Amino acid sequence: MLLRLSDRLDVPLRERNRMFTAAGYAPVYGERPLDDAGLDAARRTIELVLRGHEPFPALAVDRHWRMHAANRAVAPFLRGVAPELLEPPINVLRLSLHPEGVAPRVVNLGQWRAHLLHRLRQQVESTGDGTLEELLQELQGYPGPELEEELEPDAIAVPMRLRSEFGELSFLSTTTVFGTPVEVTLSELAIESFFPADPRTAKVMRTMSLVGRMLRFKLPRLK
Repeated sequence: MLLRLSDRLDVPLRERNRMFTAAGYAPVYGERPLDDAGLDAARRTIELVLRGHEPFPALAVDRHWRMHAANRAVAPFLRGVAPELLEPPINVLRLSLHPEGVAPRVVNLGQWRAHLLHRLRQQVESTGDGTLEELLQELQGYPGPELEEELEPDAIAVPMRLRSEFGELSFLSTTTVFGTPVEVTLSELAIESFFPADPRTAKVMRTMSLVGRMLRFKLPRLK
C-alpha cells in the first residue's frame, strides 16, 4: 500500500524510504555515493550526455545544487570567478549569484536571480530540506536587483544573458533527470543543459570549440 501511494503521489525516493522506516519497514531504495563501483554504468551515461551536448554548456548537479561534473563548454564562462567559489564542492547557485562569481557578468541579473530563487523556494517548500533552506537564506542576502525584469513579448523561457569577451551571449536552460530511477542518488541527480537562445550565440560557441578555447579550465568530472 505504501508503494502504491508513493507512486500515485510521485513521492521522491528519499522520502519513500523515510515513510517505510516510520511504518516499521526497511528502506526499499538503495543509496550509494556516486563514486560507488555499482554506479559505473550511470556515470558513463552522464559523461556521455555531457560530452554529447558540446559545444554548449551542460553540468550534473545533485539535490543541493552541488556540481558533480561538467563538460568543457562551461569552463570559459568562469573567468574572473573568485577561486574559493571553484573549490569543491562547487555549488552552482552560489556560483551564479555570488558578487564574486558569475553574477557581475549576467546582463539580466534581476530576471535571472528571481528565476533561480523561485526554483529554490519551490524545492524548500516541497522537501523541507534544511540545507536548501540555509542556501536560500544565503543567496537572498547577496546584493542584487530586487525586482524581476519583464520578459520579451515572444520569450518562451527565462534566458541567461552573459557578457563575454565575444560580446553578449544568450542561453536557455533545460533540466534532465533519470526517468525511472530505482536508486536514491540517481533520482536526485539532474543535468542542467544550456542551449543558445539566438544564432549568434550558437556561432560563437561552435567557433570557441573549434579553436580549443574550452580546454583552459579543469572542472569536476565523475569518478
